[in-house]
Amino acid sequence: MWHYFPGQYMPSYQVNRALTQAHYGGGEFAECLEVAGQITPGDNESFHHAWVNMGNKVFGIGEAALDNGNFVTARRSMLRAFNYLRTAEFFLKPSDPRKMPTYLKAREAFQQAIEHFEQKPVQVQVPFEGSFLPGYLFAPAGVQHPPLMIMFGGLDSLAEELYFGISQHLNERGIALLAMDGPGQGYALRVNHILTRYDFNVAGTAVLDWAIDNLSDHVDTSRIGIGAVSMGGYMAARCAAFEPRFKVCMVFGAVWSYYDIWKNRPDTHPLAEIVQHIVGADNMADARERLKQFALDDVADQISMPTYILHGEDDRQNFVENAYKLDAALTCEHVLEVVPKEESGSAHCQIDDFTKTFNMYDWIAKKLYA
Repeated sequence: MWHYFPGQYMPSYQVNRALTQAHYGGGEFAECLEVAGQITPGDNESFHHAWVNMGNKVFGIGEAALDNGNFVTARRSMLRAFNYLRTAEFFLKPSDPRKMPTYLKAREAFQQAIEHFEQKPVQVQVPFEGSFLPGYLFAPAGVQHPPLMIMFGGLDSLAEELYFGISQHLNERGIALLAMDGPGQGYALRVNHILTRYDFNVAGTAVLDWAIDNLSDHVDTSRIGIGAVSMGGYMAARCAAFEPRFKVCMVFGAVWSYYDIWKNRPDTHPLAEIVQHIVGADNMADARERLKQFALDDVADQISMPTYILHGEDDRQNFVENAYKLDAALTCEHVLEVVPKEESGSAHCQIDDFTKTFNMYDWIAKKLYA
């Protein structure tokens, strides 16, 4: 992965993330590089201020375009504003009073943008344990009753993020995407206060049942797959293992054990307080203890449907050993693709080169259309 900040992985990763998502409307290269030039590596305050200032600026451009009836400009501006504000919120601790307003403004920008999509997504609310999980149905244009992929993000990511790249690549292959905020993610966590859970399959089955009951006018409910990205690699595998009705499973970044990933990370890790918040713990010792349940031992071998695992050999967040371990445990038909560390796309979830995800989408399409 190219490092904008030499020797500084985390802020460089976020710059790469924004630049890659810019291909899909989530940024403008010049704006991203302007922001990067205002960041002091290791200083999360400078990181927040640089991204939030650009997000607010572009949000204002979008508002002016809406006021003037320039809806294409408004759509494109609000998509960029969403992604800049999402990035600004990323490292803010749950206790930071700026976190919720920044998140809500980012979400507002995305929702204003989708109002002016040519193919307008359907906003959904899946009832879940006295509350609901929100999401978006992105359907391919001109395809009657396409197959569907249900997808969750990772850690506490946002359903809206799945639009930038994943939805387009699935849609252009004739597949609809139901992008969801699951337990511990996005609106479900921040507003509905739904914590994550080791048995994420409960949420996966709830979304599947709801899709079958409510989306038959939009998609082919007999051809539905499950997928998730980043820390969601565990979630996708768990959902697949306990829900044989899924036709295919997409593990976009493998995770064997949350505990193994976090057991040696310091309590001062930039995402430590976020992990505590997601699991409902007061400290990292408690959080690590809870994370011991988040593992695929005696689970992975229950996956029955065709499964694709994509991982980068130079993934510094979820080491490639996670992918090899999952590959060895699977008894179903499956493919493991590891992007070599010498190539672009070998970073976490191919954020430095989304073209390395194309094989995965091609394989998913062939299985769902078989």
